[in-house]
Amino acid sequence: MSAPKLNIDRSALEQLLLSRFFFAPSFGIYDGVKGLYDYGPTGTALQQNIINLWRQHFVVEEDMLEVDCSIITPSKVLETSGHVAKFADWMCRDTGNNEVRRADHLVEEVLAARLVSDELARKLAATSIDGQAPAKTAGKKNKKAPAPTKLEDAVANEYRGILAKIDNYDGDGLGELIVKHDIRNPETGNSVSPPVAFNLMFQTSIGPAGTSKGFLRPETAQGQFMNFARLLEFNNQKMPFASAMVGRSFRNEISPRSGLLRVREFTMAEIEHYVDPTNKDHSRFDEVADIKLPLLTGSMQLAEETVPAVMTIGDAVSQGVIDNKTLGYFMGRIYLFLTAIGIKTDLLRFRQHMRNEMAHYACDCWDAEIYTSYGWIECVGCADRSAYDLRVHSASTKKKLCVREHLAEPLVYEKLVCEPNNKLFGPKLKRAAKPVQEYLESLPVEELAEVKAALAKDGKAIVTLTGTAVDGDYEITSDMLTIEYQTKIENTREYTPNVIEPSFGIGRILYALIEHSYSVRAEDEQRGVLSFNTQMSPFKCLILPISGNPSFKPFLQNTARSLRNVGVPARIDDAASVSIGRRYSRNDELGTPFAITFDFMTLKDNTVTLRERDSTKQVRGPLEDIVELVKNLVSGSVTWDDALAKFELVDTTSEADAESATESK
Repeated sequence: MSAPKLNIDRSALEQLLLSRFFFAPSFGIYDGVKGLYDYGPTGTALQQNIINLWRQHFVVEEDMLEVDCSIITPSKVLETSGHVAKFADWMCRDTGNNEVRRADHLVEEVLAARLVSDELARKLAATSIDGQAPAKTAGKKNKKAPAPTKLEDAVANEYRGILAKIDNYDGDGLGELIVKHDIRNPETGNSVSPPVAFNLMFQTSIGPAGTSKGFLRPETAQGQFMNFARLLEFNNQKMPFASAMVGRSFRNEISPRSGLLRVREFTMAEIEHYVDPTNKDHSRFDEVADIKLPLLTGSMQLAEETVPAVMTIGDAVSQGVIDNKTLGYFMGRIYLFLTAIGIKTDLLRFRQHMRNEMAHYACDCWDAEIYTSYGWIECVGCADRSAYDLRVHSASTKKKLCVREHLAEPLVYEKLVCEPNNKLFGPKLKRAAKPVQEYLESLPVEELAEVKAALAKDGKAIVTLTGTAVDGDYEITSDMLTIEYQTKIENTREYTPNVIEPSFGIGRILYALIEHSYSVRAEDEQRGVLSFNTQMSPFKCLILPISGNPSFKPFLQNTARSLRNVGVPARIDDAASVSIGRRYSRNDELGTPFAITFDFMTLKDNTVTLRERDSTKQVRGPLEDIVELVKNLVSGSVTWDDALAKFELVDTTSEADAESATESK
């Protein structure tokens, strides 16, 4: 697999997105707030199209149970889940102006910039050796830019190795890198402080008294786990099953940058697939087994490799690269979804989390990363959360979050059982009797066996309680209870499901899709085009008249209404003061795939032209037939090639597109 390439002018694209109001900084008239964005009509429609396809692809086709849960989350929930203690990134401060930077991103930015400078220096040196003078730079900005600096080969290779496994460094590791490689704030040249952990959740209080602490949810998953028992009942106690949710989440990013790629409020789409921990097969695995995925494993990253290995999902699971079939199945479905919306396959990879970056709840995790002008960006996480969440919430609330499965044949087994002597156990331990008994009964077999051995050897054992109303050390003696193996017969099996979680960052996917869809006209680089497929295009059809003649108005409204009535978003652009070529061009920037044009021939014979965005080719036909063609093109029942074969082709050097190619916007 070759190195990814994406040649776009990001500044030109960003100007297009702002001028066409795909999105813009929130509260802009007050100078905005970093990390907060508003979506305009085009961006909102594009986001909704992505979500609609996501719902069809996952919720509908997989028969998932969709829910909508509270944003404000009590502190106790997130304390139990581990987010209060562990949901953090490493930050450091500029020692001069106190600016806060995320430590791993700072190291990555500085080392990547040094490698770019090294590459340029080597190219200039090679040019001089070939006998050609290096090209002179012009302009004030270039005069102030530092000269390219060549690195020693060993140093350059060390930098590449660090970048290959940057996500595996903890705070101490990042601090060592900052000191060793003299990492400074590139904007000021100042040194930075050692990294410290910063919790990413937004805290709030619930109610007027301010005594009930809460947070804005950092993910939608916890709300789904809270409702597991209800969902299981709704599903008639059948396993496996999945819940799903689309909603807003909030993370107080340390230094939000890169537009929609790192924000403080964003839309997530998350799936929680509940599965038997002893059987993580999937009934539909064969449907994805032959899909080839580019996989960058944890071991490859530790070996400083950056080129993924391409293998089928079936082979990856059988070889243990992907942990189980359910995880592999969802990775395949994620791949199919991303490519269906228009993500380029050569700019997509799956990267396995290394141990130091693994979330506190995960036992295995893969990110679907999409290549953009900012580099590889994590857009979808697919994690095996094991039974972590359901277990900790069950333990905290004393509510069962488990599955009871009727067994076809009784299960007979030996189990260590505590039998208290009620005449001594309660009177000696008093208020601690019940907590001590619950503690002993909750111990794993190995630890309970150690208590049994201590009682047999010494006649006593010490039990330490924490997190109860009677915390402390308690002595139990062999006359207070017995611990013996007993034969148990069970007709039902009780277990806590494991959870496979695909988690989608909709904003990141949206921005990556925009970059993958962006190009400029070969004849005019000022004319940007967003080549969304018809499912994703915010507006499916442009309707416009050749001029401002009032005779066209009834045609415009009736045609737009007939398309909208069958679910085809149509936009009228009848600005008489703007040429038709310019109107074509600005709707190309919106990604509109088709345009119906009414001209003076329409008034004579009721025919119109239909223009296709990417080729700019046009066909002509009766209005009724063209409207039906647009409906079929949008639904996917016919292709543009079918249209070219059936309808009269209009001369592609027609005045409309010729004008558009030469006219400045």
